[in-house]
Amino acid sequence: MQPLDITRHIESLVADRLRHAAPAVVLLGPRQVGKTTLARRLAASWPQGATYLDLELPSDRRRLDDAEAYLRMQAPKLVVIDEIHRAPEIFAVLRGLIDERRAAGQRFGHFLLLGSAALDLMRQSSESLAGRVAYLEMAPVNAPEATAHGLPTDVLWSRGGFPDSLLAASDGLSFTWRQDFIRSYLERDVPMFAPRMPAQALERLWTMLAHQQGGLLNQSQLAASLGVSAPTVVRYVDLLVDLQLVRRLSPWSTNAGKRLVKTPKVYVRDSGLVHALLGLETLDAVLGHPVAGASFEGLAIETLVHSLPAGSRAWFYRTHEGAEIDLLIERGGQPQMAIEIKRSSAPSLERGFGQACQDLSVQQRWVVYPGTERFPLRHGAQAIGLADLAGVLRGGA
Repeated sequence: MQPLDITRHIESLVADRLRHAAPAVVLLGPRQVGKTTLARRLAASWPQGATYLDLELPSDRRRLDDAEAYLRMQAPKLVVIDEIHRAPEIFAVLRGLIDERRAAGQRFGHFLLLGSAALDLMRQSSESLAGRVAYLEMAPVNAPEATAHGLPTDVLWSRGGFPDSLLAASDGLSFTWRQDFIRSYLERDVPMFAPRMPAQALERLWTMLAHQQGGLLNQSQLAASLGVSAPTVVRYVDLLVDLQLVRRLSPWSTNAGKRLVKTPKVYVRDSGLVHALLGLETLDAVLGHPVAGASFEGLAIETLVHSLPAGSRAWFYRTHEGAEIDLLIERGGQPQMAIEIKRSSAPSLERGFGQACQDLSVQQRWVVYPGTERFPLRHGAQAIGLADLAGVLRGGA
């Protein structure tokens, strides 16, 4: 497959925040997702010029021995600091520097900070930079981005959205890249962010979650399989969530009078990593494996969640009587849209979806499937392709 310069939707959002809304932007995302490429491209065209620092490089870390003096000298340039989680003490310095630039008349576009661990960075930066920072998340390539560059959704689904995996010259090279990626996280990132957490146990958990893709989080069952306590499983899952490798999808639980499932569902966020963890190298191997439907569901959920307009939130809905919605979109405390996800090219709906929509009085009802045409289904729903529905969520037709 030929390399492509895939345009990322997040790039325009980062530029807009820096130019018009915030003195500092924290861009969060897993390793190798494209944060550095985006930041370098943005820096190269920044009107006031830019300075780029990679804190994995000893030479760049030495520049920050006196961080306050060095960073003050960079004004009015945009300063990009990559791997910011390696020097969290810098956040305290940035507050004063931002206030100085503001006093000098430069309201926006001071710092772009890149990091991989969401919760730690958000906590550290929010404590020091309250009212001065915007947070954005960069996920792997999604269906609309892949489609816009002529990449079939099946390729994205099979290989996942990390650019080096998606654009590899062959399925074998893509699979090898993902195996190396998993090994790197376990050998390098886990010791950095959780030095007391055994990498081998975390790998087993990660693989179990791939096998159970989209299942309810059963801490006791996982704990028994791993030979650890349930609170330990929670810590392991918390780390994978924090590293943006796993998603916990919360249940909608505000419908009085219904016996609702109140346990979150768990997804390995990148479908390519699901397949690598399970040893599935090709699309044919994926299609022949029981995880295929749940894996496609995970791909769809990631694409749609990252297409939501500001103020909207994603949930799932399930009752003990069998009413269920794979993805429920809520805004202002009210359910707005029900989405069912089907791998079949001829999707059909169970009665439970219609019952769930009736329970919640949801009028917008969609069924995502692998095709591209729209057509009506029972229960007032409409079949739609994944990239198409992402466009609807972003304000398209």
